[in-house]
Amino acid sequence: MTKSMPMLRGFTNIFRQEYAEVNLDTLSRFPIGSRIAPESLKEKGILKNLKQPIKILGNGKLDGPFTVIAHRFSKSARAAIEAAGGTTEQI
Repeated sequence: MTKSMPMLRGFTNIFRQEYAEVNLDTLSRFPIGSRIAPESLKEKGILKNLKQPIKILGNGKLDGPFTVIAHRFSKSARAAIEAAGGTTEQI
């Protein structure tokens, strides 16, 4: 049976949650001290739609403090935002 249908091997999790990933260096497009929410990310053209939840990743550096609102944060992103004097809010 395996030889006759090799393309059906494996497992696809139907409950997997896909996130829209945003790096810290893209947040530097905002003015220092601003509040960054999913709606403001869509206005700047960083996100195409708001249907997917957002995860902030830690690639890059921040210039100043920001208040970032997202669904998830990586450990390095949370540490970098708080080290720059900003705050994180999880939806």
